Amino acid sequence: MPSPSVELKILDDRLHAWGLPRYQSEMAAAIDLHACIDAPLEVPPGTAAVLVPSGIAVHMADPGLAALVLPRSGLGHRKGLVLGNLVGLIDADYTGPVMVSVWNRNAPGSEPIVLQPGERFAQMVFVPVVRPRFEVVEAFSTASARGAGGFGSTGSHTPAS
Repeated sequence: MPSPSVELKILDDRLHAWGLPRYQSEMAAAIDLHACIDAPLEVPPGTAAVLVPSGIAVHMADPGLAALVLPRSGLGHRKGLVLGNLVGLIDADYTGPVMVSVWNRNAPGSEPIVLQPGERFAQMVFVPVVRPRFEVVEAFSTASARGAGGFGSTGSHTPAS
């Protein structure tokens, strides 16, 4: 199956020097996004999320495709920088600037996280989308073993000692 084509618009010319979005290894699932900011940005703990421009826009033009914006694992694990909305979703028909909501999850009183201009701070992965056709029904056509059982309904598994 051939790879889908996605149009990439460069909105910040500094990306030509910092590096255009690309896969960092042969088997990488996502492209890194750069912080297209003019000066270092302090993100203090315990404050509202901040929007950071990535300097790009994309156009997928395919309802079977979407993009997810995720934190880079190293920044989230080592420094505590996560996304303000946990995961960003970019629909196939959105063509505006890709903005990333970042938040410092560290405890109040901790040092702020400082993003530098051009720093790779988030990543974007393209994923297939299934858009089912909905059929409104009064009752489901088949039963399931679980039924309407929700939280905790399947029990817990404790390994034998």
